[in-house]
Amino acid sequence: MRYFLLFIYICAAVSVFAQTVQEYVSARLQHPVLNGALWGGAAAYTDAPEAEIFSVHADTRLTPASALKLLTTAAALETFGPDYRFQTQLYAGTLPDENGILRGSLYLQGGGDPTLGSARVPGAETWQAVVKKWAQAVKDAGITRVEGDLIADVSLFEGPSVAPKVNWENIGNYYAAPASPLSFNDNLFKIHFSPQFRHGQPAEISGTDPKIPALTLTSFVTTDGKNKKDNAYVYGAPRQNELEIYGTIPTNLTGFTISAAMPDPAFFAAYALKEELEKQGVLLTGEIRTTRTAPDYAPMTLLHASQSPKLKDIIVIVNKRSFNLYADMLLRQLAVAAGKKGSLQNGLEELNKFLQKNKLAGAQDAVIYDGSGLARDNLVTPRTLLRTLAFMTTSPHFTYYYNSLATPDDRGDLLLLRRFLKPYKAVNRVRVKGGTIDGVKTAAGYAADKNGKQIAFVLMANNLADKNEAILRIHEDIIKKLLNLPEE
Repeated sequence: MRYFLLFIYICAAVSVFAQTVQEYVSARLQHPVLNGALWGGAAAYTDAPEAEIFSVHADTRLTPASALKLLTTAAALETFGPDYRFQTQLYAGTLPDENGILRGSLYLQGGGDPTLGSARVPGAETWQAVVKKWAQAVKDAGITRVEGDLIADVSLFEGPSVAPKVNWENIGNYYAAPASPLSFNDNLFKIHFSPQFRHGQPAEISGTDPKIPALTLTSFVTTDGKNKKDNAYVYGAPRQNELEIYGTIPTNLTGFTISAAMPDPAFFAAYALKEELEKQGVLLTGEIRTTRTAPDYAPMTLLHASQSPKLKDIIVIVNKRSFNLYADMLLRQLAVAAGKKGSLQNGLEELNKFLQKNKLAGAQDAVIYDGSGLARDNLVTPRTLLRTLAFMTTSPHFTYYYNSLATPDDRGDLLLLRRFLKPYKAVNRVRVKGGTIDGVKTAAGYAADKNGKQIAFVLMANNLADKNEAILRIHEDIIKKLLNLPEE
């Protein structure tokens, strides 16, 4: 009888334990910051994802913001492997004659390398270093004059270069830069403003870096002596060279700089190469142009092949730095890997196939419009994200996936849990991917319990009325609760 009672007591204790986290989460969700909002989330040990520690609206489709990148990078790692590299190739249409004259064109074949000309990823080179190598390759081939065009081949991708559901306010800014098979310098450029000392004054543009050919900038920006943040927005569509800038920048003594989306990165890459060729004494008599029809490269001469860093290093920038362009490029590369054109739509089809093939999402669990999460219309259930996190722990590439996520003290992911260190020091037991767009705060990732067992968690707040950071404290508290499991 004693053992029977002990058994009942243990079962009751387990039941109370199972309710403890659920009740704790429910209590934290009573905070006024969530009045009128919608919150969903779930957590589970990764070796038993169906036995959830807690679950709130886990099958409700919610906007994930940048937490969507967890799906894109998972699919990319499983499709390409961590050591995959993307290539960009430079071709000469024919061989030069004995005088070094190339009576044909040069071709830059875009291979969809998101890092080309960017020093953002370790191992990548600046755009200046890249064009110098290209120009040197032309000279090494004995070419002293090109009597033809310089053609940027962007045929690998097709369709819209920015997801149609991305807000107009974002298009034109660096974080919504257009995807291109010949991306260059992160498809962005910097706009410099002159020093402005007084509040409410027009902010004058002093220049750009790099200099973009045929670009027209009109500034309606004013200075704000009370706000130290950049609140200036660039308005302009891809391949549109007339851009307008609205909003405010802080008053300053030394000038101020913002970043904008490069209207046509492929054209700029070719333009930069022509400029470098001329510096090195190689004259190009033809035009710079882009083509969406793939040339026949079989009879051409390969002059140089640029390789990206490994995919495992690229996804660190995607997740830890939440870099939208790289995520949207990887989405299109999923389509290329499947033998299709690298369009947004084809990439989305391949991502959905990945989710359904691995039983991570049902047919109505994910409504996705881009690879980065920038589109407000993206909808994913918390359970889909949870299953993906658990699934990746079974992958041979999990270490790379895990290490691509930020720790709470990492400057990556905008220090999403920046107060986490003060009351709780176990930062190495947490990896997180955050997401923030208007009205949305999400956090998803891994937390190791007191015994080192891995827990996956997803925390999603939608329809928030303002930018009150109380929601971040709620998410931090829930993660701390998971870190303290199992409770005694």
